[in-house]
Amino acid sequence: MEEERRLSAILITDIVGYTLLGQRDEDLALQLLQEHDQLLQPLFGNHGGRVVKGLGDGFLVEFPSALQATRCAMAIQEALHRRNGAQPPERQILVRIGVHVGDVVHRQGDLFGDGVNLAARIAPLAEPGGVCLSAQAYDQVWNKVELPLVSMGKRTLKNVRVPVEVFRAVFPWSQPHPEGPRPPERTRIAVLPLTNISPDPQDSFFADGMTEELIYTLSKIHGLRVIAQTSVMKYKGTQKSIAEIGQELRVATVLEGSVRKVGSRVRINLQLVDTATEEHLWSEAYDRDLEDVLAIQTEIARRVAEALEVKLVAVEERQLQAQASRDVGVYMRYLKGRHFWNQRSEAAVRHALEIFQDVITLDPGYALAYAGIADCYSVLASQGHVPLHEAIPKAKEAAQKALEIDDDLAEAHTSLALVEWLFEHDAEGARARFKRAISLNPNYATARQWYANLLADLGQTAEALVEMKRALALDPLSPVINMALSAVLWQSGRFGEALEQHRRAQALAADFVQGHLSLAEVLQTAGNWEEAEAELVKALDLDPTSSAVRRAFALHLAYLGRFDEALEALQKVLVMEPDSPIANYTYGRALVLARQYEEAVAQLRHTLRLDPEGVGPLIALGEVHTLLGEYDRALEALRQAEARLLPNDRARVEIQALRVLAYAGMGETTTAEENLRALEGGDSGLGHAFSVATVHLALGHLPEGMAWLERSYQARDPGLRLLHVSPWFDRVRDDPWFRGLLARMRFPGAAEPQGAPPPGEGP
Repeated sequence: MEEERRLSAILITDIVGYTLLGQRDEDLALQLLQEHDQLLQPLFGNHGGRVVKGLGDGFLVEFPSALQATRCAMAIQEALHRRNGAQPPERQILVRIGVHVGDVVHRQGDLFGDGVNLAARIAPLAEPGGVCLSAQAYDQVWNKVELPLVSMGKRTLKNVRVPVEVFRAVFPWSQPHPEGPRPPERTRIAVLPLTNISPDPQDSFFADGMTEELIYTLSKIHGLRVIAQTSVMKYKGTQKSIAEIGQELRVATVLEGSVRKVGSRVRINLQLVDTATEEHLWSEAYDRDLEDVLAIQTEIARRVAEALEVKLVAVEERQLQAQASRDVGVYMRYLKGRHFWNQRSEAAVRHALEIFQDVITLDPGYALAYAGIADCYSVLASQGHVPLHEAIPKAKEAAQKALEIDDDLAEAHTSLALVEWLFEHDAEGARARFKRAISLNPNYATARQWYANLLADLGQTAEALVEMKRALALDPLSPVINMALSAVLWQSGRFGEALEQHRRAQALAADFVQGHLSLAEVLQTAGNWEEAEAELVKALDLDPTSSAVRRAFALHLAYLGRFDEALEALQKVLVMEPDSPIANYTYGRALVLARQYEEAVAQLRHTLRLDPEGVGPLIALGEVHTLLGEYDRALEALRQAEARLLPNDRARVEIQALRVLAYAGMGETTTAEENLRALEGGDSGLGHAFSVATVHLALGHLPEGMAWLERSYQARDPGLRLLHVSPWFDRVRDDPWFRGLLARMRFPGAAEPQGAPPPGEGP
């Protein structure tokens, strides 16, 4: 009998109270067990786990690493917590999980040995809905997971000779526990904006640059969790106490101080402070020449790590040495570029691009600036400001150049991963590269945010939420990441939470134009049309020349049926940007809604000449050709669009829906029915129910269409904004139930008819 012995990470689960439930209500127990298995098994695979065997009401799972096992355990409990929140007490599923790293024996597909036994002894120590780790597992993950891990002390376990220290994960919903030994959250640190005490007030920019540089330097140390610059700069000039800031940012330590610059000399005073006690853990004053400022920062980084008992590895030492030799002026300019890039408006991103290009002129070997250039082109392309065939080669070239200079640069791997995901449709390649970026710099919030977006696009919303929350923990006051979290909540079917999260995001930065536009979209879907329009007015007041704002306002008018105003507004945008693909595409969409089909075809074909790789214009052409009865042309446009999409892209559902309508129009009833059944069965999340409803209602299947439309309303599909104006609903506009839905969506002028029948009971 062949055996193999190796080191593995072991995860064991069991359902709390399952045996008792089985004795009391066997049918319910079996139901819950089946639901438990269906929920857990995909999460094991998503985290690289191999299910060794079922344990009745639990699982024994092997993982290549402690980190994968621990993240899987946390994802399981987060998924179960969401599920249990919507269930009565008797239908809740509470699970305990234990994680251990140890020596195991492989024999005929099974696992044996002390490693398995110890994991089995640890699992029962977890609270219901909790996770416990052995000290061996904790040692490998304590600085790589976002949830706090608190020691429960040493425990004597059955058939284990030596007492074992056990750690528990503290979930936001965990019951309070007595404080144990000081947890390692003290390595979660914020660098507060350094105070400028120079004689010249203009030197405040130098103090800000020093702050940003310290954040960047410290973030390269894997043992620290460093809050991003966008969050800490909000505390510039604040009167809040260290304790208040610690609570708001959820950090245990802050680095604060002042900078005084006189001529070519600089004096820096710094203190490392415990946020709970406001005790100084370390303080130092540096009085040096200006040219030595980067060397000072690397020295500060070493002292902070030493004070927090974080040991630097060899690669981090090399990075700090390289940091000390850089030109501080060039880096400050790079940071200025990132500041504008983070604003995400077209004008700001174009300005950032100019700055990054200036940095390259000053230092052709500056890898960070090449990554910045790549990100600018990717954002401009994704927002439709630059044609894909122009922007993407430039983005990819810049990202690859950055990696040629420094293959260990997390920012560059993140930039290339974005190109691979959004524009080259290589989801698996992008996933691997995002993971590489995060392993290189766990403190790079943008890498975690974009990775979360990728996971959400692949339908892995539970994992996406976990990763997005990690990004938010690194940059808790970032409007962009807060809005991104709202989007993932929405995709997870949690629209109410998404709307509130988006309001919080916008409250963080009232002058963030993109935030007003995004919030307006969410409010439109909620039927809050007046509030949505107010957000668009705010955006227009902040940036009256922005074509993006004007386009959003025009679409708002189109959704309300005010076509003349919408088309006039878009014509003005085209005067401003005649060659903008997104502006031309938006005008084409508005023409379709206004039933100006021939003009729409001409406009959309013109858009494709501007951007031959565009997908949106092809789908819109498929729709308008179907409306015109030109079915062969419609199917060809849809075929071309589908060929350019990711396998899991939700736009495939819209394409499939239009294909059903085209086949039905051609009289190919059997093919249309087959495609419709496939469409109904292929639930892809947000937007799916609306697409199915559209097909049924367009074909005159009123009971089925209304039932699907009700599901769409409950899910708050974005397509609901089109209810009042979509040509596909024209045949049901006089139906009492449909008119009632328009009233529920609060379209102006929609009055709910008396006695409107429920879906499926209309005429």
